[in-house]
Amino acid sequence: MPFAERFEKAGKPSVVIVFEDQEECLKQGAMLLGIPHVRTVYCSRTRNGVEDAADVIKPLMDALVRPLTADEQEGGRWEVPDKRVLFEGTLDEAEEYYECAVSVPVLGDAWISLYTDGMAIRIPTEERVQTMLKGTSHAPDEVITLQSDHTPREMGVGGKKGTPVRFEPMKRTATVEKVAINGVMAGCKPEYMPVLLAIAEAGGGGGDGRGSLGFCVSGPIAKEIGMNFDVGMLGPGNQANRSIGRAAELMWINLGGNIPKVTSCGIMGNPLFNCFPENIDALPPGWKGVNEEYDFKRNESVVYVLGMRGGPPGSLTFSSTEFSPGRYRTLQKSGSGGMAKRLGVEGKPGGHNWLEYQVPSLWAGREGGYNFIILPEMAQHLYEAGFKSKDDVYQWLYKSSFMPFSEYRRHASPDFRTGGWWGVEKTSGKPWKELPDDYMVPAVDDPYQNCIIVSGGGEETSHWVNGRTPNADPAYGIDVWR
Repeated sequence: MPFAERFEKAGKPSVVIVFEDQEECLKQGAMLLGIPHVRTVYCSRTRNGVEDAADVIKPLMDALVRPLTADEQEGGRWEVPDKRVLFEGTLDEAEEYYECAVSVPVLGDAWISLYTDGMAIRIPTEERVQTMLKGTSHAPDEVITLQSDHTPREMGVGGKKGTPVRFEPMKRTATVEKVAINGVMAGCKPEYMPVLLAIAEAGGGGGDGRGSLGFCVSGPIAKEIGMNFDVGMLGPGNQANRSIGRAAELMWINLGGNIPKVTSCGIMGNPLFNCFPENIDALPPGWKGVNEEYDFKRNESVVYVLGMRGGPPGSLTFSSTEFSPGRYRTLQKSGSGGMAKRLGVEGKPGGHNWLEYQVPSLWAGREGGYNFIILPEMAQHLYEAGFKSKDDVYQWLYKSSFMPFSEYRRHASPDFRTGGWWGVEKTSGKPWKELPDDYMVPAVDDPYQNCIIVSGGGEETSHWVNGRTPNADPAYGIDVWR
């Protein structure tokens, strides 16, 4: 779409090839970019590629050679209304109002809530919002802006300090008061406000417009507001973890304007994902917290953004270790069992590098790093295995990601990343097509696409989700929002 905008505003016809079921999303995006009459050609999700191309090529060429009409040249960006939603009436009437839903034709007439995530909410009365605003020194009418420079993310937040945050998918701005309103609706307490505002600075729960984000709080504020670091931290029960995560999703709806298949044509979506804390006190000696990894101090608090769309991009949930707690303990306590056999440490008690057991499955059919959410004892075992810092682990994971070119070219994503294999491989300087089968290729572009977060408790297991984007800086300071 940005390319179409560039051509249209230069007076040259452009055409967007789109699936018919995404027409409404295209229409909304075109209005936002100021090209509401952009020409479209529909293709099929399922029809044979050759047949589909044969049907598309004629209308595509016709649309490209016809001069733009007066209406198409007029353009004009659609400014999203920024009204203040306020209801006066009884509490019962207010609940009915804020929990209203509309039927969406392109979703098979499914009912989608206008202001909520489909669950009951706390009504944001004037008094409750004023109480919530006591959790920050920032003025209610202050527009949410970047508090430091951030490398722009694809379709997401980024820019210089002071840049207004545009909430995806409808690129709206928001004020501190609007964040507080969403916090009230989600059941948050006033002391959570600095965290909520940092999440808002990160773009809220919408991220690049497709949602499915998670948030890790690194730093002292996690204990201050009573977050759960232990068993069940990703589940229900803790008000801070749960309500902050829910507030982020409400921001996606109320600040970003998300309506499935109307303004957002992403994946199926994820269930509600909590905000959770990093347990900095449980880090092995020499290991930095996520806050320190992004040049904050150990006594400073940050929100770290995780892409929760899962292991392989687009999957529904996060991946986890395939070994059960008992098998893991067998490895570390006595060096016995299947894991010990694979690692070649039979009869030798831990700590052992348990990540080595997972490497064969980490990059089987995917590329890119991971966010590893691991328990304190698992981090300690890595430390005992020789990893005296997180950097040591990141470098080891990077080296372990290399695979022969013969295997790499069987993956799906490189078809696009390599320009159909006509591009040049950066290390060798040769075209991808000329590389020998035994040339070793990393599945991770940079060691620091991986990130380790130590938290949780109970039985030994770990979870991982999509890792860091190269050159991105997904950590947002919390203390500046106090």
